Amino acid sequence: MRPHTRRHALVTLAAVATALLASAAPAQASPATVPGLGGDFYWGVASAGFQSEGHAPDSNWLRYANNHADYDQYGDSVDFYTRYASDIALAEDLGVNVYRLSIEWARVQPRPGVWDEAGFAFYDKVIAAIRAAGMRPMLTLDHWVYPGWEVDRGGWANPSMLDDWLANMRKVVDRYASDNPLWVTINEPSAYMMNEVRNGGLPVTEVPAMQERLAAAHNSIYDHIHRVQPGAMVTSNVAYIPAADPIVNGPMLDKIGAKLDYIGIDYYYGMSPEVLAQYTAYAQAALWKLPLQAEGIYYTLRHFAQLFPGKPLYIIENGMPTENGLPRFDGYTRADDLRDTMYWIQRAKGDGMNIMGYNYWSLTDNYEWGYYTPRFGLYTVDTLTDPALTRRPTDAVDAYRLITRDAGVPASYLPTRLPATCSLVDATASCTDPVTLPR
Repeated sequence: MRPHTRRHALVTLAAVATALLASAAPAQASPATVPGLGGDFYWGVASAGFQSEGHAPDSNWLRYANNHADYDQYGDSVDFYTRYASDIALAEDLGVNVYRLSIEWARVQPRPGVWDEAGFAFYDKVIAAIRAAGMRPMLTLDHWVYPGWEVDRGGWANPSMLDDWLANMRKVVDRYASDNPLWVTINEPSAYMMNEVRNGGLPVTEVPAMQERLAAAHNSIYDHIHRVQPGAMVTSNVAYIPAADPIVNGPMLDKIGAKLDYIGIDYYYGMSPEVLAQYTAYAQAALWKLPLQAEGIYYTLRHFAQLFPGKPLYIIENGMPTENGLPRFDGYTRADDLRDTMYWIQRAKGDGMNIMGYNYWSLTDNYEWGYYTPRFGLYTVDTLTDPALTRRPTDAVDAYRLITRDAGVPASYLPTRLPATCSLVDATASCTDPVTLPR
């Protein structure tokens, strides 16, 4: 018998979802207004070292960029390395109080057993500028990038990678714990593993071993962080996968869930039976063509609130991709998507979910893991055509500034788009317990 493919499974799921539509429970009542998010809410912007810094030392990702013919040449990305002060000033002007960045292992440990004081000095200056601007740093220890010398040793297929990783990360933690950062240990572990396989950095047979090492890395550095920074808040953010999250992220969360002080969530795209029925097109779609369902963030928050009762929830990444900064094919603007998303976060708070923060991905456009075409920035940058790397504000800049000032969208705000019919962001729960708007 021919084995079932992923497409078969999703088409089956679409059929199940369609059947659920016919017997869906009555929609829950919709409140006339939504609450603000309060004065203690964390408003942030997010970035990653390799994606934005430029001037990159030898690393797995610099090699991937140089060795894949279909990838854009990296160059110096948007040159955060020399423009960090002005970029941090842009974030300050937004009214945010959190700035997320990563401390690049390849920059601070260029050789085995050797740490580069100049590399650390760069991050010293960046973190000092963040704090001087009244923001709290959120530090990611591993955002998918490791030194070239670790590539030569086999990367995550090498059992000693774990000890090397911990030696570096303890240095980083010891240096910056006094700055009272929020911590992210490993960015999107499941996507990390998939990207290593996709780029040839890991044989697919070694995925289980990498997952075990990532889990051990998180659990060990979690304990170290708490030893040197009592009261620290530590997470490892997961990229939420509509309709498949328990399969994709569940195994890792089972291994690290007891050592998460808050639940870090990345939410971008939605899914519905209509999308599943056209799965081939969906699977091949460019990022800027994937369906955006703002209400999916409500289902996502509800999913994790049920999975981790009482734990604070933080949207570590959320945003909208466009193609080279052009308007989206569906007419959805960055500002409307941001406001609509915020409405659903406020709805979630009104329904009792413990939401502590939200980061927009990203402050500026950057190198999107092989390409400059997908644009996620509040400020867009024509990296390949503008030598000045001018930061040009999108319509979401003013929108976000008002949101941070007012702790959310106005109480009477209504999203520009109705909720999707039976969104599958939380599997079948959005069919059996759907949200509606008071219209």
